[in-house]
Amino acid sequence: MRYGRPRRRATRVARAAVALAFAGVAGWSAGFAWFMAQIPRQVEDPVTVTDAIVVLTGGAGRLGEGLALLAEGRASKLFVSGVYRGVDVAEILRVSRQAPEALECCVELGHSAADTEGNARETAAWMAAEGFASLRLVTASYHMPRGAAEFRHAMPGVRVVPHPVFPERVRVDAWWRSPGTAALLAGEYIKYLLTLARPARAVAE
Repeated sequence: MRYGRPRRRATRVARAAVALAFAGVAGWSAGFAWFMAQIPRQVEDPVTVTDAIVVLTGGAGRLGEGLALLAEGRASKLFVSGVYRGVDVAEILRVSRQAPEALECCVELGHSAADTEGNARETAAWMAAEGFASLRLVTASYHMPRGAAEFRHAMPGVRVVPHPVFPERVRVDAWWRSPGTAALLAGEYIKYLLTLARPARAVAE
């Protein structure tokens, strides 16, 4: 009998640990499903004209799409955030096979951002200097929830129009078939949660 109580206590602790682990997995899975629903599958508003187009570097197709939107007159200026130091507008246009004389006057580069939060801060300073009140945000679809959230945190008075691009290598709707895509989306989900939690932490402090 003396050994029965520790054994029963250990069993209760083990069951509680299993239940807690199960609840954690279920909660994470439900949150991940919610996050996946936030990822755009198409450009919802392709026509609204904004003051600026903002491209976040770091993925295929973003810059080309931003330049195409500028050429179509969707905004009067294009700002590319997170560009490597030493890269200028002429180089950007050459790599993108765009005519410098047509677009060089309307493209500006930001070199200080190293992450998405930095992109938002860098763009906020540029938007304020330009006196702009609206922007079309160009980034990858899987990155759009976090990117748009960072931009709205940094510029609460600015209208942000999401304009996702869809990298071929990231198959959002079949993510479970690719370990690389699954890891990418899981990491993006965690970063998105941290982005959403940041203002709450600031208020609590």
